Amino acid sequence: MPEAMPDASSMSPVSPSMPPSPPSSAPSPSASITRGHLLTEQVNPHSCDLDQLSALDIVDVFNREDARVIDAIAQARVPLAAAIDAIAAALRQGGRLIYVGAGTSGRLGVLDAAECPPTFCTPPEMVQAIIAGGAEALVRSSEALEDRAEDGAQAVGDRQVSAQDVVVGITAGGTTPYVHGALAAARQRGATTVFIACVPTDQVSAEVDIDIRLLVGPEVLAGSTRLKAGTATKLALNILSTGAMVKLGKVYGNRMVDVAVTNTKLLDRALRMLEDLTHLSRDAAAMLLQQSQQRVKLALLLHWTGLDAVAGDRLLAAHQGNLRQAVAAHQPPSANRTEEECGRFDQFSSRQ
Repeated sequence: MPEAMPDASSMSPVSPSMPPSPPSSAPSPSASITRGHLLTEQVNPHSCDLDQLSALDIVDVFNREDARVIDAIAQARVPLAAAIDAIAAALRQGGRLIYVGAGTSGRLGVLDAAECPPTFCTPPEMVQAIIAGGAEALVRSSEALEDRAEDGAQAVGDRQVSAQDVVVGITAGGTTPYVHGALAAARQRGATTVFIACVPTDQVSAEVDIDIRLLVGPEVLAGSTRLKAGTATKLALNILSTGAMVKLGKVYGNRMVDVAVTNTKLLDRALRMLEDLTHLSRDAAAMLLQQSQQRVKLALLLHWTGLDAVAGDRLLAAHQGNLRQAVAAHQPPSANRTEEECGRFDQFSSRQ
């Protein structure tokens, strides 16, 4: 996957000319809030002797603990599915998916947003990410900026969030003021709100539309939520964005037919998709791809229906870009498709 990153303005929570205000002072020990009861802050009894282990034993401890991540995702399957449907519905109506986070959680949101344009050929504004501290926070820790709820609210206002959008707040420990401020502001603006945290609801509550809890347990290194919590969060974001794009018709079978053909690796992937799904030779697939403006989805439609590019574009638009629905709605001349090609399409159609 090419390394595409949103520009600074799409990641920064405020206008580039107005950097977020730094905290007036570092929190004092007496003023700090006790968080030891949080699941993510507790000491893991299975790694208490971490500093005495051999390298191989360290790997084994991590491996055993990381296995809990898969179960945590499974336990959250219902709210994850609800979030997929909500995101797809919003994007279908012209809304946006906006991730908000700080530290590791914010960086994971930026990563997922950055991968959508090359994978699904989406416009950069469709899936966005806001991270406390802006673009600089991607490469340099700026965790102190997460303590300002008003900055999170301002970020949402700067993006002009509306009822069409879905805002996903990500905070492993569940308490990040920046994220809560952003979610409260988004909710006031009518947006659908989603909360992702790695602590149970009885430890941290959230007034949101969809509440996703990824309960991976205490970290191998106590409090280091870039570990299991970060891994679980990455898996959840993978599921949300990919699931929503599937619902939008940007996937055919399990193929990324809306891939942006921007480098040799992705060109090869596009050609192999065409070869596999049409049984064309590589040279013929390359010619078909060129005739289709390097768009795999359009190339498949033209091959299966016999339409020209203009008519193919019109048919796809009529079906909101869903290739399967577009082909099914068209009755192509039988001469345009061999029995083998028809069987290939029918084979994939029967799986949906």
